[in-house]
This record gives sequence, C-alpha cells and structure tokens, in this order.
Amino acid sequence: MHRILLVEDDQADAYLTQRVFKDINRNLHQHIALEHSETGEAALTLLEAHQKDNAPLPDLILLDLNMPRMDGFTFLEHIKADPRLRLIPVVVLTTSSAQSDIRQSYAQGAAGYVVKSTSMDEFTHHMQRLAIYWFELVQRAAP
Repeated sequence: MHRILLVEDDQADAYLTQRVFKDINRNLHQHIALEHSETGEAALTLLEAHQKDNAPLPDLILLDLNMPRMDGFTFLEHIKADPRLRLIPVVVLTTSSAQSDIRQSYAQGAAGYVVKSTSMDEFTHHMQRLAIYWFELVQRAAP
C-alpha cells in the first residue's frame, strides 16, 4: 500500500483529489491511501503522531502553497529541517504558476511542482501520471 498526505485547506480541492485517487485505485489497480490535513500545523501534528506511534509515514506529500496561518513554504521548511521527515518527497500541488513560487519550492527541497488544472479530465490525468511516476517508476529511500 502507498500512502499520500494531502495538505490542502480548500475543501472542494481536497474532495476532488480524494475522488480522483479513488478512481486511480480502481482504474490503475493501485492501493493508495490518501490522508488529508486542512492546515500545515495539522499535518505536522499528524506526522509527529505517526512517528510517536511508529505508524507508517506517508510515501508522498501533496502540498498546497496558499494556506492560512502556515503556508506551504513554512510547512516545507519544517519537513526538510526534520531528519526523520526530510526523505519524504513533497510535491507542491497549487494554483500558482509564478516562477518565484516554483523556484522557492525547489530551493526549499520540493521534489516536484504541479499546477492544479481547472479541467477535471486534465487533473485526473495529471494525478494518474503522478501516481505512476512515484509508485511504479521511482525508487524511493526507505524511511
């Protein structure tokens, strides 16, 4: 089983992403569990709880940049500063196509940067390709 942590404050985007991954599980015969946190703070708390309970950490984090209180950059800074979490690949999934956001994301250790599509078909296609890439093609470091 593969695990993804979605850090996304927008409920509609989170619901859409959850629905797309249910379809991916069915259509591509994947076993991807998607866990959702609405804020960066909640995601950090969840990751700390997983570590404390020796529960499996996510294999991948999908991170929105534009969130209240703790934005995606601050979350990314915390993840990459923690030796126990820094090996988890983080893919930024956001509406921003600003070069400054892209550069900063990669500079802070993001493994990828995906701009959310407004088309459901295109978004589904992008998420399918992302799942194939991260869970079938790439060799990841063990936690």
